[in-house]
Amino acid sequence: MCCVPVTDPSTNIDNLALLNKATGDSLRLQILQLLEQDSFGVLELANIFNVSQSRMSHHLKILASAQLVTTRREGNSIFYRRTLLNGAALDSVRGSIFNAIDAMAWHTDLESGLANIYAERAKQSQLFFEKHAGKFTQVTDLIAGYEHYGESLEEILKTIELANTAQAMEVGPGQGGFLKPLSERFTKVYALDNSPAMLELAKQHCPLTNIEFVLGEPLDAVTRTITVDLLAFNMVLHHIPTPAEVLTTCAKLLDKNGYLLITDLCPHDQNWVKESCGDIWLGLDPEEIKQWARDAGLSHQHQVFVGLRNGFQIQIQLFKKT
Repeated sequence: MCCVPVTDPSTNIDNLALLNKATGDSLRLQILQLLEQDSFGVLELANIFNVSQSRMSHHLKILASAQLVTTRREGNSIFYRRTLLNGAALDSVRGSIFNAIDAMAWHTDLESGLANIYAERAKQSQLFFEKHAGKFTQVTDLIAGYEHYGESLEEILKTIELANTAQAMEVGPGQGGFLKPLSERFTKVYALDNSPAMLELAKQHCPLTNIEFVLGEPLDAVTRTITVDLLAFNMVLHHIPTPAEVLTTCAKLLDKNGYLLITDLCPHDQNWVKESCGDIWLGLDPEEIKQWARDAGLSHQHQVFVGLRNGFQIQIQLFKKT
């Protein structure tokens, strides 16, 4: 029997060798295991694993050459995440590797470094909104005020089939632009925010009797055993230090057949929004959001994209818990 020549260079033996080399190191496997949870910068990863930045960069370069990780630019920083598998050559091997390391316990000595990274991200975001709560409209209008996408958002809301007794929650309601449409559609609405100043702002702009204003995080709502039929993130996820983890938590707040509605920016390169608008992420990749939702047990239902004159693009994603 003769050998069949391989015409696609992406399927050749050399690439398989690169893949095997990349996974032949315990530190690189731990990095891949951590990247299942979130995206991290080189310096963040170096601090978490307590290694030099140059050593971490070396390992990430090897993982990238094997297409096990991909990068995205966040201002002056490069963030790494696991490659999203889409059926490319050798993706079945990559998927098996990911499944194997995800099934293993990870080193608990990484938890303190990881907690420090998340705490610093969250601190910067919360400080911004506490400081600028009184200027919320001016801040959001720098990118996209609710009036630019609210109509599209409310049209999607009308397509969702829910019982007359359905309840909803909005995480990070801002000035309450979306709370009013929610209050008209649902018997009860929870407005959840971790900033006292921002929650007070929402109360002032939307003093409706069927809205309960809750100070805290999604995990606090889980602890209270709150459940809803629709949960909305309206231009909030790019301010959250751990979006994948938060979506997993929020899935616990949804009743069976409940919906998750996400409105957020698509990826962009406008680094000024970090200082001017308190953004942690320069937009979010729609495919990455879908992957996070799948991991949380949600199925994708619908998406809409809204282009703005200032160059930003907004995505509206709808998911369902079954």
